[in-house]
Amino acid sequence: MGPLIRLCLAAQVEPWFIPPAEPWRNGVVEKFNDIWQQRGPLRHPLRSMVAVDRASVIFEDRHNAHYRYSKLGGRTPNAALAASAVRLRFPSTPQAPRHPLPKPERDRYHLIRFVRHDGQIDIFGEAFTVPPEAVYTYVRATVDVGREQLTIVLDGQVIDEHRYVLR
Repeated sequence: MGPLIRLCLAAQVEPWFIPPAEPWRNGVVEKFNDIWQQRGPLRHPLRSMVAVDRASVIFEDRHNAHYRYSKLGGRTPNAALAASAVRLRFPSTPQAPRHPLPKPERDRYHLIRFVRHDGQIDIFGEAFTVPPEAVYTYVRATVDVGREQLTIVLDGQVIDEHRYVLR
């Protein structure tokens, strides 16, 4: 299990991974990257990290209040967050966690994978065979860390489960 997943799970965040080599599936992030490159604080030279921090906060506030995304129902990030009723959480300390992070003992992470003709999906270098009805479709693979189980879901239905021993 890599450091990104360990960090997310330690912060009680369930990461979702898009299919490899399909950046168009992450449209909101790609759109934000375009806006950042065109209008972000780094298009002009800044002389210190304090200046970068200040400019980034100003940009973030303006962006989240004014830019609308179709994936958010035409709402701004601030409006979508308010509608979700989810409370933002922040780390209890400004210090970064020590590396390496311990192996998590609970929570989940998800991957979207396309099943090719061989009926297998790749989960970070490990191949798993899925039922034939999933060939040439996208499936959601969920790793339950506590149960050490990989669940394969197609169209909202569980179609397969595998033991998934975490290293």
